[in-house]
Amino acid sequence: MKNLYPLLFEANLHTVVWGGERLRPYKGMAPSDEPIGESWEVSAVPTSTSIVRNGVWKGRDLISVINEQPEAILGKKVNEKYHGQLPLLVKFIDAKRDLSIQVHPNDEMAMREHGKMGKSEMWYVIKADAGAHLYAGFKKEIQIGEYYQRVADGTITEVLADHQVKAGDVFYLPAGRVHAICGGILLAEVQQSSDVTYRIFDYNRPGLDGKPRELHTALAAKALDFHVERNYRTDYPETANKATQIIDTPYFDVRVMEVSKPFHRDLRKYDSFIITMCIEGDCVIHVRSTGDEILLKEGHSTLIPAAIADFEIWPQQGKTRILDAFIDNKRRGHRFW
Repeated sequence: MKNLYPLLFEANLHTVVWGGERLRPYKGMAPSDEPIGESWEVSAVPTSTSIVRNGVWKGRDLISVINEQPEAILGKKVNEKYHGQLPLLVKFIDAKRDLSIQVHPNDEMAMREHGKMGKSEMWYVIKADAGAHLYAGFKKEIQIGEYYQRVADGTITEVLADHQVKAGDVFYLPAGRVHAICGGILLAEVQQSSDVTYRIFDYNRPGLDGKPRELHTALAAKALDFHVERNYRTDYPETANKATQIIDTPYFDVRVMEVSKPFHRDLRKYDSFIITMCIEGDCVIHVRSTGDEILLKEGHSTLIPAAIADFEIWPQQGKTRILDAFIDNKRRGHRFW
């Protein structure tokens, strides 16, 4: 367990046409008028890799750190399955304006077309303005010809399932499910470690460079799942001072908890790294085996290596709300939402 400790990371902010001004203050940074839409909290995507900001690995990129101790950091089974690569990417997203209507390919298509991992993801709504909504899935089944026609005439949103949202709402977006975050929403996103997105429709607006953003209508048509689900929202019970499972898929397990007293988490049995996102209220994470401690502030995230995933959470302002994401290697069956 040499050099193992909970990793914190430098800010990794992305400016986009639909971004807002909430992420910098949320992360304790000076506000700016720059339209920042995404904070890549823990990333091993080569185009935008996280940089460690604490401990002996300070200043190192996450990919090179994992390469030094892949089994101890990722977990034995995760390391074997994903060949030493971190399989998850987590973000905070601030949508001041509507994101494009989009879809992501599954593993098979993403590997065939791009040589990359597919992209299933989930959303946990942190804040939502009055009347805020998002799109997830189709509300009626359409044929491929109607899809192309509605993209061409700008009416594609008329056949999408439109959901009013509030803080705490959860949506699972498996690869193939059409979706879009709309304006007025701040959320946490857990996804497969992939940057492959197919834009279907972007409201005919220009990008930051003043030019229309690229659409991927034909590729999206191959990726889309037109099946209509009865319920696209994930319902879950939430209990104080208890970890509540909200998503369980082959790609990631996500749990949320609000704790108002010291809380013990021993997750070593899952043989996986743990990514902890602090949604509300600072906390201290204390590793039992090493005695290491970090202050995890609201709006920040940490990666806890698999070998030391036995830790305590100490709220610092009365209570803290956190989101855990990891790979469940104990799973005997899958539940899908």
